[in-house]
Amino acid sequence: MIWVGWRQQRAEAVIVAAMLAALAVVLLPTGLNVASAFDTAHLGSCTGATASQSCEQAVDQFLVRFSGLGGLIAWLTLVPGLVGTVLAAPLLVVLEQGTHRLDWTQSVTRRRWLVTKLGLAAAAAVVAAGVLVLLVTWWRMPFVRLQGRMDNSVFDSEGTVVLGYTLFALALCTLVGVLWRRAVPALMVGFAGYFAVRILFDTVVRQHLLTPLQATWRADGAVPDSARHAWVLREFPSDRLGHLAPIDISCAHGPDVAANCPPAPVGYIHAVYHPASHFWALQGIETAIFGGLAVAMLGFAAWWVHERVG
Repeated sequence: MIWVGWRQQRAEAVIVAAMLAALAVVLLPTGLNVASAFDTAHLGSCTGATASQSCEQAVDQFLVRFSGLGGLIAWLTLVPGLVGTVLAAPLLVVLEQGTHRLDWTQSVTRRRWLVTKLGLAAAAAVVAAGVLVLLVTWWRMPFVRLQGRMDNSVFDSEGTVVLGYTLFALALCTLVGVLWRRAVPALMVGFAGYFAVRILFDTVVRQHLLTPLQATWRADGAVPDSARHAWVLREFPSDRLGHLAPIDISCAHGPDVAANCPPAPVGYIHAVYHPASHFWALQGIETAIFGGLAVAMLGFAAWWVHERVG
């Protein structure tokens, strides 16, 4: 049964493998170029909290040089959804065409058929997600050393969340498909639903998964170590206690500002943020949420096919 299931899924597996191979063709040479530029400019010595002005200029030049590639790599956050959608297709096509009935007459129980189908799809999703994470993590390594990895476009493509995203997309498309019994529309709706949930997490949910930190520092001073490479949720001018600093509009816009306005006091900056140390905790929570939803949806889809599909 495993061999038969693999043969029925191999076209989709080849599509996923081709997607990853195409990414590797792009990422490997460009990644080597990025790493070479990083080493040639000696940017490894510019990753500390007290970087010199020459370091800041070199880092800016490096980031500007590869900004186009970085923006392109950010779109790879869509790949887990595409992989999950493609791998969900074989089961949905079989159910739509009704060929599952023939499989069930070949001395194969429904349970074994379902376990094999869903197990192969899930295993392929895990392998594909692992390869994607390895490729993207290696490619982005110089940027992570300079900028951290708390930005959404980086966070979504590294760590364990990619596995959760891929399984979630697979499960959502599978669930919609077994209920609807029309493969193509179900895959389209499933991917759209996956995309909507991802946007919701990126913009609203993730920032509330852990309690953020707060810090206040002098505007003319150094940023606290805990705020470096952080995901800043809010940042504003403040007094030394972190309260929003009042602005004297009449003074700031009067005709004789220099003569009538007292010297501005040294200002402060207050920020609410998730530090870089929250990366793995946020990854673990989000992976558990998406992975748990995936298991629940796959379980319900399997029950529905076992009990309700004739």
